[in-house]
Amino acid sequence: MAEDSFPITVLGDLMMDLIVRIPHAPAAGTDTPAQISHHLGGAAGNVAAWLAAVGSEAMVVGRVGADAFGDQTLRSLADAGVGLLIEQDPQRDTGICVSLVTPDGERTMLPDLGANAGLLPEHLTQDALPSGGHLHLSGYSLLHAETRFTALGALDIARHKDMTVSIDASSVDPLREVGAATFLGWIRPCAVLFANAAEAATLTGLQDPEDAALALRECAAVVVVKLGPGGALVAHGQTVTRKPAIGIEAEVLDTTGAGDAFTAGFLSRWVRRQGIDAALEAGLDTAARAVASVGARP
Repeated sequence: MAEDSFPITVLGDLMMDLIVRIPHAPAAGTDTPAQISHHLGGAAGNVAAWLAAVGSEAMVVGRVGADAFGDQTLRSLADAGVGLLIEQDPQRDTGICVSLVTPDGERTMLPDLGANAGLLPEHLTQDALPSGGHLHLSGYSLLHAETRFTALGALDIARHKDMTVSIDASSVDPLREVGAATFLGWIRPCAVLFANAAEAATLTGLQDPEDAALALRECAAVVVVKLGPGGALVAHGQTVTRKPAIGIEAEVLDTTGAGDAFTAGFLSRWVRRQGIDAALEAGLDTAARAVASVGARP
């Protein structure tokens, strides 16, 4: 391993995204014309693929089905240079997420966990969680009851092995269902917490992203709030650093996976201790690349 190389383990969901581009919100009880395509997705797979794309050492822990989508997932991640700690489930299909994308690039997601629900504690091998490495945990793994015990086990192992830990809050409605206090209790303490503005507000009750980020410093050393076209901000200590989005004049084709791309770019610099400014710039750069094409992967 190179002196400046830091292994990043990404644990969480691996999905096949069905991207449904529609001209407006679906009309109930009738037809809405659509353009439909399928792409590899899932927060864990997306982050790992983007990490590899920006030159970081990444491996992903998860499950896919013993089906064509599962085979495609394994082949694509391996070709990208991602280390694979992925088993194919003989009983469950690969997870699928239907993503409805409107002309402004925003999306509504309809996920079916599939094989992701079979991620168990025995999949947390020594290779998956190396001492001194970094664990990035998709918050979906905590928010879904089927994988929560495994995700909590991964956090416990990582802390005992002196790994740094980052967590993405992932989604507003599941956060509301489990409750902010419960979720924050699960993740406290962590090195980096990623959330978008709505997730940060859900976790704190504070609508101003800067206020929310500073409040979340109680459970994370660094709090990153992703602001979409507004860029992103980071609370570290009592300081808030904010940067605008990169390439906002460019056409936004699809925001699916943009947050995962940002996370990968940010972590690629943060784990190397290159500073908050450099991490923010890298995150915003990868997010800009993500929204300029359809699908969640580079």
